[in-house]
Amino acid sequence: MNPKLMGVVNVTPDSFSDGGRYLDPNAAVAHGLELVKQGADILDVGGESTRPGAEEVSVEEEMARVLPVVEGLAGSATVSIDTSKLAVAEGALDAGASIVNDVTALRRDPEIGALCAERGAGLVLMHMQGEPRTMQDEPSYADVVAEVKAFLAERVEAAVGAGVAAERIWLDPGIGFGKGLEHNLELLRRLGELRELGRPLVVGVSRKSFIGKIDGSPVEARLGGTIAGSIYAAAEGADVLRVHDVAEAAQAAKVANAILG
Repeated sequence: MNPKLMGVVNVTPDSFSDGGRYLDPNAAVAHGLELVKQGADILDVGGESTRPGAEEVSVEEEMARVLPVVEGLAGSATVSIDTSKLAVAEGALDAGASIVNDVTALRRDPEIGALCAERGAGLVLMHMQGEPRTMQDEPSYADVVAEVKAFLAERVEAAVGAGVAAERIWLDPGIGFGKGLEHNLELLRRLGELRELGRPLVVGVSRKSFIGKIDGSPVEARLGGTIAGSIYAAAEGADVLRVHDVAEAAQAAKVANAILG
C-alpha cells in the first residue's frame, strides 16, 4: 500500500471546508507549495465549489481564480485542474497543469476528452448522481457499487472513444457526490469491485459530511475520520487519496504501509 496524495488547493470563497482561505492567488500558491513539502504528489486546483447546493460560477471568474495559481505551482509540482469547463481546462493545461479532474466525467463538456487526448493529459472521471445543486436531495440506488461501476465503465469508453489513452484515465467513485451515508460506506467497503475496471482509483473522503453523520462532528473536526476513511480506502486498493491535510495523511499512510509490510 503506497497511495499517492492529491493535495486540495481550493481557490474559492465557498468551498465546504476552507472556502475563502486561499482565494488570493499568492496565498493559494504558498499553500500548495507547503502541501508539496508535506508530501503531496499532486496538487488539485479548483476554482468552483462542488459542495452540495453550490452555485455555478462563470468561465471568466473560474479562470481568473485558477490560472495564476496553476502557473505559480506548475514548476514545483504535478498540477491537476478540478473543472468541468472546457475553456478552464484548456487554460490550465496551457498554464502548466497535466491532469484534468472532471467531476462530471465528460458529461458537461465532452470536448474535454479530445483536449486531454491532444495534450496527452491525465483525466480523472468521477461518478456523481445529479449535479452539485441537487445531488444530495434524495440520492437513490438499487446497488450503489454496481451502478457506480457501470457508470464509470461507460465513461471510460467515452473517454477512450474521444482519443484519451486508457492508461491516462483515473476513476473516482465520488464519495459524497449524490450519495447518502450508507452509499458512501458501501462504496468504501466494496472498493475492490471498482478495481476490476482496471484503472487507478482516486478516493476523496477528506472532511466530508458522511463523517459528521457518523459522529456529529463539524467540518473542522473531521481529521480523525478522514484518516480512518483514507487509510481504509488505500488498504482496499485506492491508488490516490485526495486530502486537505497532507502531512497527517502522509504519516498515516507510512505507518499503515509499515504495518502491512
